[in-house]
Amino acid sequence: MARGRRFRRPATTDENREGQLVSLAIDLAEKQLAEGTASAQVITHYLKLGSTRERLEQERLYRENELLGARVDTLASAKRVEELYTAALDAMRSYAGREIDQMDRDEDYYED
Repeated sequence: MARGRRFRRPATTDENREGQLVSLAIDLAEKQLAEGTASAQVITHYLKLGSTRERLEQERLYRENELLGARVDTLASAKRVEELYTAALDAMRSYAGREIDQMDRDEDYYED
């Protein structure tokens, strides 16, 4: 084993492999920055990561992700409410002695 390198078990998934490679790249960038041998691209990359603009952009992305999650939850809830209404209407029809069929359901949606 090479000096200074840590033994890592082979990744079992592509996602884990990607994580290992990113970790290695960050370790190398850290070493280059400490030794003063980092390229302008590496320096610029890490300067941008630490900027106020980048932090605001990350926060915006986080909030957009939360909003999308809330929209998904709202759509799922609306679908569940629709299913409950349909079940309630079916139950009321069965209590009234009417046979439930697709025509009855379709009439509910097209009545004025």
